This record gives sequence, C-alpha cells and structure tokens, in this order.
Amino acid sequence: MGGFSGRGIPRHLGIIMDGNGRWAHQRGMARTQGHLEGLKAAKRIVKAASDLGIQYLTLYAFSTENWKRAAGEVGFIMALVRQYLRGEMDFYRENHIRIRHAGDTAGLPPDIASEIARAVADTEKFGGMQVVLALNYGGRDELVRAVQRLAVNGLANGTRDTVLKDLTEKDIAACLDNPDVPDPDLIIRSAGEYRMSNFLLWEGAYSELYVSEKLWPDWTEADLTKAVDEYQNRERRFGGITGYGEK
Repeated sequence: MGGFSGRGIPRHLGIIMDGNGRWAHQRGMARTQGHLEGLKAAKRIVKAASDLGIQYLTLYAFSTENWKRAAGEVGFIMALVRQYLRGEMDFYRENHIRIRHAGDTAGLPPDIASEIARAVADTEKFGGMQVVLALNYGGRDELVRAVQRLAVNGLANGTRDTVLKDLTEKDIAACLDNPDVPDPDLIIRSAGEYRMSNFLLWEGAYSELYVSEKLWPDWTEADLTKAVDEYQNRERRFGGITGYGEK
C-alpha cells in the first residue's frame, strides 16, 4: 500500500459493495457463495483502508430494499453478518478498529441487533479506523428517522413549531444516525453500476464518485489503491468555480 504521502487521502470512504450475485452466477454457483466471497473481500478492504490511513469507512452491507430478496438469501446474509461481528474481535483489536452502525436497528432480527450492539460496545474505545456497517439502511429512511427525532425533540421541549420554522441543515444533520462522522469524501461502487441505490443521500451530496467494473468479490488492495489514486487527482469544488485556465 505504499506510494501515498497522506495528502489527499479521503478521510471518509463509503463503499457500495455490488456484484456478489453476478460473481456467483458467472461461476455456476449459488448466490450465497458470492456473498461469502464478498465478505472476504470486505475484510481485505477494511485492512487495506486502515493501513492507508482512512479514518472512516462505511460499508453498504444490507439496504432497506434488500428484504425483498428470497428468504433463504436474506437469512444467509444475516448469518454472515452475525459471524463477522462475533468472530472478528481479534481482527478489530489487532487493527484498533471501532465498529459502528447506520440504519434502523428496530427493523433487524433481535439476535442481529444484539450482535451489533455488542460489537459497538466492545470496540467503542478503539482508536483506529471507524467502520460503519450500513445494515438495514436506506438514505431516505435515515432522513425520515432524523425528522422524527427532530419532532420528538421539539415536543419534549414544547417548541415544535419553532423548531420547524427555524429548521436548518445543521438541525437535520445532528439527527442523522452518526452525526459526528464527517461526510464521505469518496464513494466507491463496484460492478459497474452508475447509481447511488439509496446510500448516504444526505451525507454524499458532494462526495466524489468512483465506479469500478470489477465485481465486489474480486476486489483487492490494488483496487482500493487505484480508486484513491484517482481521487487524489481530482479537484473538489463543492459547487464553486475554480481553475478554468486561471494562472
């Protein structure tokens, strides 16, 4: 992972891990095998991102729309999540990785919600990279829940009308799932799809996007290096105007 000076490395990286099913189909395997290989790829990239010095990594593991898939596939994915959270504590400890969660915990099976809570609590003091697992997550759902939190806070303070009248972007941002996590600088999507799929819609408003044709289970450290290298050569304007021949 050498070759980077640290300048321009994204502070927060989001990844839409796409292509597990296609990877399995191309090899005549069950989709579940693709998810298993996808988990292995996720572990490779977590380690590579940590070594690179990325501070926050959000992995889109399971969306609010993924419940529409076959029950057997959903059950297998949940079992993989449980296995990952329970069985990788040594990996978290060795790499000082803190686990966090984004999404609606109430909509998860109780045992999965319990495993998430345990991993979050057990790694809370780790000072290395923070890995946010977006599980039962949807950007629109997060915004709905943020507004609901605002409404509850307004009722509790007896000032709901005032809160809504004077509502600012900061008010909404403060009620998101992880308000202390900075917006992603770079969002990667594997498998050649050019859409956000309801991922970090608020936080990713000005994120740089990088799409790879490679299916997620095939991703390696070299692919992450390539994505970050391209990111470093971009100019982020956040809606402003710079350059264009100016000296």
